[in-house]
Parts: sequence; C-alpha cells; structure tokens
Amino acid sequence: MEFASLQDLYLHLISSAIRRCICSERLCRLSVLLQRSPASDPPLVRISNTGHGSCIQEFQDLKCPVEGILAETWDGIVYVRTTKIADISDTEISCYQLNLKENVATRKPMWLPSNIKHDVKFSGTEVCLSVSESVDVLLAEINCFFHQILILKVPNIAMEVVADGQDTSGSRNDAVFLENLFSGSSFTASTLDRLKLGFEDYVLGHGSSSTCNSCFPNRDELKSGGGMVCEDKHKLTKLVVEAAVVISEISNPTKNCFGAGCSDTKVLFFKDFVPCTISEAFLKALTGIDWKRHGLTLECAINQRRHALLKWEKTPLSFHIHIVVHYYQKLVANATPLVQQTRLDKKLISKAVQLALEDFKNKHAGFLLSVDNLKISRFAPDLAKAIAGLVLYSNDMDFKRECLAILGLQPHQSEGEVVEETIKKKIISVIEKNDQRPQGIKEVACLLFRAGRQKLQDLDNECYMDDFDPMDL
Repeated sequence: MEFASLQDLYLHLISSAIRRCICSERLCRLSVLLQRSPASDPPLVRISNTGHGSCIQEFQDLKCPVEGILAETWDGIVYVRTTKIADISDTEISCYQLNLKENVATRKPMWLPSNIKHDVKFSGTEVCLSVSESVDVLLAEINCFFHQILILKVPNIAMEVVADGQDTSGSRNDAVFLENLFSGSSFTASTLDRLKLGFEDYVLGHGSSSTCNSCFPNRDELKSGGGMVCEDKHKLTKLVVEAAVVISEISNPTKNCFGAGCSDTKVLFFKDFVPCTISEAFLKALTGIDWKRHGLTLECAINQRRHALLKWEKTPLSFHIHIVVHYYQKLVANATPLVQQTRLDKKLISKAVQLALEDFKNKHAGFLLSVDNLKISRFAPDLAKAIAGLVLYSNDMDFKRECLAILGLQPHQSEGEVVEETIKKKIISVIEKNDQRPQGIKEVACLLFRAGRQKLQDLDNECYMDDFDPMDL
C-alpha cells in the first residue's frame, strides 16, 4: 500500500487501530499520543489500541515517499509491540521494528526482546514512529480525522488524542481530544441509526464537536433520512452500504459556516469504519443517481480528495443538503477479519443514497419533490382559486354544502381564502403522495377530495338518472 504523504501514513495507522477495536467487539481504548521532543530529537507519534493484536503483514507492505528533504528528516523506522491477534491469555508481547525506507520486496523485520505480560489478560497493539513535520499541523489533521470518526458513533471505543511535551518557547502545551461513546442505547441502535444521529451532530457543529447555536437554535432545524443495502459477497462476509441525508435551511449562516453563500453539497465517504479518500468509482456512483427525481439538477461533481462536492443548478442558497456514505464488510459470527481490499460497487452506493432520499421524502412531506411534480405544484394556487370559485359562487346550496363537507369545512368557514387554501393543500398533498411512489409503479391517482367510494357512486348514479329521458328509447 502506497501513501502520497506521511500524514496519510499516520492516518492509515490510526484507521488500522480503529478496525482492530471494531473486530474485537469488546470495550476498547484507542489512544494517539504526539510527543514533542527537545530540538535535537524528532517528535514521536504513538498509536495504541486494546481489543485486538496485529499481524506483521499489516506493516510489511507499507510504502512511503522518501525523496528529497524527507529522506534526511525522517528515519523511516516503525516500532511495533503487539499481542496475538485475538488471544488475551498469551504470556508475551512481541516487539519488532521495520524500516519503511527499505524496498518492500527485501524488507525484513528486526525482532526485539519480548515483554512479559505478568499474568495480565489483554490484547492490543502499539505503534510508534517519528514525525518529520510540525506537531501542531499533524495534530490539527488528526483532530479533524477523529471528528469525522464520531459520525459513525462506534459504541465500543473510547478515544483520546494528546499532544504532550514542550513547544519552541519551552512552555508546556497539552491538547486533548477525549470521547467516550459507551452507552446502552449506542449498543442497541443499528449502525444506520447511529450513522444518522452522528451525522446530524456533525452538521450541527459544522464538523466540530459543539453545536453552532447561531445557525441551529435547536435540533429540529435538521431533517434526515437513511438507506441501507446489503449483499452477500463471501461465505464469511456481507457487503453493506449505508447512506444518510441531512437537510438544513439556514437563512442567516455565520461567515465561518460551511456552505455560507452557496448551496453545494459536501459528501463524506467512509470505508470499513474509517474516513476514505474519494475515488473516481465513488464519484461515478454519485453522478449516476437520478437526482431530478428528487427535485435536484446536478451541475457537476468534483473530487476534493477528502470529500466529494456536488454543485446544483438553481438551488436556494439557504437550502443545504449533506450526505454521508459508509461502505463496509460485515463479518458473520466468529469470522476472522479479512485483509483484502473491498472493491467499490457503484450500483450499491447509488442505491443506498437513493433509498436515503426516498426515506427522507416519506418522512418530510413537501421536500425533494421531483422536477416534474415541482412544475405541476406551481399551478396549485391558480387551480385552487378556480375550484374555490366554482364552489363559492354556485347558486346550488346543496352542492355548496356537499363540497364544504368533503373539504372538511363547516358552513361558517365558507370564506374565500379558507376554502381556497384548503383546496390548495389537498392538491399539493396529492402531488406529494404521487411523488413518493416508487418509479415504474402505475396506479390510479389519489382522490383529490376524500369521500367514501359508495358515496361517489351514488352521486354518479343520481347524475345519470337526472339526465335520463325515456323518449330516447
């Protein structure tokens, strides 16, 4: 596995630790410690997890850029201390080091003296390597990474990030990120429900851990929907794709808010429980969605590496759509984690996002109407005004009373505005119900005014008898 930068390597090592915690299915701790050192020594990053040990293959094939200045400032040495993968009863902790500057084909581990566990039962891994850049820059990147991890609300991991030591002025400078996700509701909730809830928190805070009270006075400002598809890929695994859609309407966003002054959509992508860079396959999956069915016209999709950016045509600046997709392998009981990479299935990604959009429409009437139904709904006020005029200006009092009764109105509610608004709501309601039907299903359209079918048949028969003339026989 090749990395474009050392930052990518550090994030990969953290991602591997997270996956080990998830595979263990036990309560785990994940710790990232950034150690500032005296000027003569390079700073260190130490990544440790409980729950699962690691195998040497995880580190054997790592390939990093070592050209130019990096060849002189980074030693390339990775120190690993680990127990066996899932055995808490073994007696030793294996220790070795690898030089990532060496050629992958000829690279060999240097085994170091093992540590004794002294009858303590635990399993886990610790990885340590030097940092060739500013600790503050790396800390900002890692903090951003962990705030995205919180979207998944993984229930069995307590996480911490600590920057420890002295800065250039010689004063002590600690930065701490702590998150304990242990809760009964987290364990019982489905992964999709946790994804939706975590993504709502992410949107409320514009990517940070605290809510932006100026944009979102309360959580009700957000509306969300979710979708999931699952496919058997192997005897031991299932391929699962989950998607969540969150929509907010912010009339006066603050200057620092994402999306202030534009209606672009930021799409985050997770693969196997960690944030993932955007691939062309993922971008094609997004552009292959029938967005017009949901009232959106896609102008273009841009790969921003850490997220995809969707640009829309003629979308209000106050209307913001947020999307997250999680693509992962689900292991059957007692299965060993698979090492091979999961290839993206574009159809499954498109389907999961579309299911999330459909779920949103079913929960929140009037949102994401198809382009065609949006055009039809624009005629609702004029049509309601015309129908209201026929009812109100009729000289047939029985007809007027019957119409008001069907509309659910009392005789004293026969004012023009009341009748017109009631009819308009019913027209829009029919349009919305028609829009919620799955594509390809052809059914008789909903009745505009709710009345019993027998009642309507009786009215039809009366009309027929009134028009009947025996002389026509």
